[in-house]
Amino acid sequence: MRRAASLAARTMPEITLASVLFILNLLTSSANVIIAFSLLVYIGARNPGNPVARGFAALMLFVAIVSAGDVLLSRVRDLRTAVFWLRFQWIGIALMPAAYLHFSDALLRTTNVFAWWRRLVTLAGYVLGLVFFWLAVQSDLIVRDEVYFPFAPQFAAGPYFWVFGVYFAITVAWGLLNTLWARHRCLTSTSRRRLTYLLISFAAPAIGVFPYLLMANPQVNVSAEGVLGLSVVGNSGVALMMIVMAYAVSYYGAIEPDRVVKRNLIKYLIQAPLMGTAAIGLILIVPRFEQLFNLPQDSLVIFAAIISIVLFQVIVSLAKPILDVLSDWEDRREVAWLQRLDERLLTRSDEVQLLENVLAALCDLLRAGQGYVLIGSNGQLVLESFVGARGAVLALVQDADVQSVVQARQKSFTRLNGVWLRPLFNRESDTVVGLLGIAGALLPEELSERERDVVERLVYQSERTLADRQLQAVIFSALQELRPEIESLQRYRATTPYVGSARASDAGDGRFQSPEFPQWVHEALKHYWGGPKLSESPLLELKVVHEALGDHEQSPTKALRSVLLEAIELLRPPGDPDVHARDWVLYNILHMKFIEGRRIREIAERLAMSESDLYRKQRVAIEEVARNLATMEQKVAAGSNGASGASDEHS
Repeated sequence: MRRAASLAARTMPEITLASVLFILNLLTSSANVIIAFSLLVYIGARNPGNPVARGFAALMLFVAIVSAGDVLLSRVRDLRTAVFWLRFQWIGIALMPAAYLHFSDALLRTTNVFAWWRRLVTLAGYVLGLVFFWLAVQSDLIVRDEVYFPFAPQFAAGPYFWVFGVYFAITVAWGLLNTLWARHRCLTSTSRRRLTYLLISFAAPAIGVFPYLLMANPQVNVSAEGVLGLSVVGNSGVALMMIVMAYAVSYYGAIEPDRVVKRNLIKYLIQAPLMGTAAIGLILIVPRFEQLFNLPQDSLVIFAAIISIVLFQVIVSLAKPILDVLSDWEDRREVAWLQRLDERLLTRSDEVQLLENVLAALCDLLRAGQGYVLIGSNGQLVLESFVGARGAVLALVQDADVQSVVQARQKSFTRLNGVWLRPLFNRESDTVVGLLGIAGALLPEELSERERDVVERLVYQSERTLADRQLQAVIFSALQELRPEIESLQRYRATTPYVGSARASDAGDGRFQSPEFPQWVHEALKHYWGGPKLSESPLLELKVVHEALGDHEQSPTKALRSVLLEAIELLRPPGDPDVHARDWVLYNILHMKFIEGRRIREIAERLAMSESDLYRKQRVAIEEVARNLATMEQKVAAGSNGASGASDEHS
């Protein structure tokens, strides 16, 4: 079926069923190349450190190689070129079985089933695949260079092609059994559902690359329409199943919420494979219309390409809201609110631009040459935005009497040394958030009632801009502090429960992934210098603590204390300690509270922050310590994985 996908190209001035199927077959074959390569890039580049992603990338690479050969062979005119590209395809054909073992072993490892011998078998599979490739290229044992052209260039089967066929079937079946085992070990319905998707689409790469026509009798006459029709259906099915596989694989190792993973994949599929397939379709179809209407070659392709690019972008823009709703159906209202929030949030550049617009409007209205807005920073007024000559504005700002206008808190303009000044207020808290200055302006009594109303509206706009930016700065700060907790929550969500493993009870592999882990860290730190929450802490079972016993007189409590201190020290910024530097806040809080044993009020006064802010930052600091402990534990556990994995298999 796959070989039949490459009917030799020839001019078909008349429209027949065979010509239509030929175009559709070439289009679907090209689509498989684009989809396989796009998914290889997306999954491989998005999460290169994940074993499942690497195994899937190998499958897509070999599908892309074989499908690319099919497309190129459709244009072949001579025997020598056909032989070259048929040999090229055997890179993907011969190595595909090993990629199945690679991918399925990676799936098993996500359920905590490690086997050194299975990895050796995978490596041996790649070596054996290279051997089959060499035999296919250098000998007649697997295939013979008897190329047939009835519907597609193809080798003839060699005397030992059946050996390769049996090997191909056994390895794919083995990979399928590994995947079934991985699904059986999953506890959650979500993990089972994703592995079910993989099982349904598991055969797609094998169907897409295996050379079925080598088993056919070249002397038997077959219908071109029938073979091409089957090839179109087969290629379409392979494309759909590859997308389903990618959908399931994209969740492995991802710490983003499921809706984000789903939306990103859909967006990528539209912008890369779908657009690429549409472009290939135009390239294949438009020349037929040129032939039909006796137009010069490529006269319509250029216009079709331009129109399609523009229309495709418009269609994507129109479809985006619908796709967002479909991918985030359960949370559509919250997602829509977040999208609107993203459009309305002010960055500092947005704030400066808005203030410049207001100042420009005021200067035009009041016939002024310079204008500026000052904001408070660390007890001083600093220039935030201005219009006019920078040197003249800086000279106005340096006036020592400007501060007195702010202190007066008058909600009207005050003239000072030729400059009209007005404090800007946060009207909800009635606090001064800035100062507006207009130099060389008309006197207030020279303005009409309408002009004074416009001035008041512009002043109010400046106040709203500064107040909103001030509020958003607080929100951004809170979000930055919550980021470690959000990331921890996503890591917990990404963890796949499994059954039947001796490692399920191993604290070194699983306890640090528990949502209670930060609380254990906090309780141990509260009794850092002694107490039941340290001496009876679940953290005592961590491998990193066991490793430290030898350096602390075999005392678990002392070992845990040293490990906690090491985790805290990892937060220490470079340089000398500074109680006022922002980078030192988390370290200073931990050291003062738990190592030095100071009181909360004393620490808050020392660090110049409120007690509520201190508690919030302390929670973030403890999350960071928990993260450091998890990293330390993983490093220690990584050193013993090989030996323990081998012992699991032998037992």
